[in-house]
Amino acid sequence: MSTVDRPSTPAEAWAELQAGNERFVVGTLAHPNQGVDRRGELAVGQAPFATFFGCGDSRVAAEVIFDQGLGDLFVVRTAGHVLSEGVLGSLEFATEILKVPLIVVLGHDSCGAIKAAMQHYADGSMPGGYIRDIVERVTPSVVAAQHAAGRDATGDEVEAEHVRQTIHLIAERSLIIAAAIAEGRCAMIGLAYDLAVGRARVIEVIGNVES
Repeated sequence: MSTVDRPSTPAEAWAELQAGNERFVVGTLAHPNQGVDRRGELAVGQAPFATFFGCGDSRVAAEVIFDQGLGDLFVVRTAGHVLSEGVLGSLEFATEILKVPLIVVLGHDSCGAIKAAMQHYADGSMPGGYIRDIVERVTPSVVAAQHAAGRDATGDEVEAEHVRQTIHLIAERSLIIAAAIAEGRCAMIGLAYDLAVGRARVIEVIGNVES
């Protein structure tokens, strides 16, 4: 995909990501934009078509599971996709400066941060160091999932709730992103990735990703 062919709307960006994920699932990868020519083209600037905020898990590399290449995705990752000022600033940079039309929050099953938050919530303990900060930021999603389920929520239920909580926190805390969504320049979509199958399913959408 050249810069000229770059998706320019939320719907076009989402359609491209869906197609790439399907190629990954069935094993017909195109490996686009990974050659020498593309590397040279990008030396003078970038124009990614989607921003990803996802977990730092080594099994969930956005460029791989959505079959994209150099310059296609602007990727921000933290353990458990927990938000911080730096993350919000990075997402705003992609939206306002790079004019990226789609933000994807990407969670996944068997997430270590989710498991840790669930465990520490259950036994009333807290880990040491800055791991505590991650657990504290995920715990509200554990509480919300437990309340919604009316019982002990599963890991998948907590992860889905954490994706929902994350996209709504982004929209609430970033005036820049909220304005872009309201104007139709950007949309946000929350996904949960299945490690074994390779497919990302939609959890929630803010804005319009339909053509």
